[in-house]
Amino acid sequence: MRMLVRREHGEQELLEKLAAKGCGRAVAAEVVAELKAQDLVSDRRFVEALVDSRMRRGYGPLRIRHELQQRGIDAALIDDTVDVNDAVWLKQLRAVWAKKFGAAAPDDYRQWARQARFLQGRGYSAEQIKQVVPQVP
Repeated sequence: MRMLVRREHGEQELLEKLAAKGCGRAVAAEVVAELKAQDLVSDRRFVEALVDSRMRRGYGPLRIRHELQQRGIDAALIDDTVDVNDAVWLKQLRAVWAKKFGAAAPDDYRQWARQARFLQGRGYSAEQIKQVVPQVP
């Protein structure tokens, strides 16, 4: 219960944490099933909390989707929650880019490529970056 008080957990993540603490897999699965039945564990709430947290930290949809996949979240739930084509990502990308590099366009291709690499590392697609970061002639 202490784990659940601190933050939301996904079912798979909680199962792995319980197993790592020495709980048998079968017992851990029963505990997680009981917590799910009582609505104390919810993958949907976990996804919403993680997406909100990562968005506030400036991460893009590709990185968030990857993190959710790594944590064992169902692909359909990820698709329902994180829409890569949503306009909110472009708005966020503009804010992240302006905070890190200022609003001025890059002077040359090297600067543009450096900025694009940074933003790709944050989880934004090349297409999104091309829409926000001014191209160098």
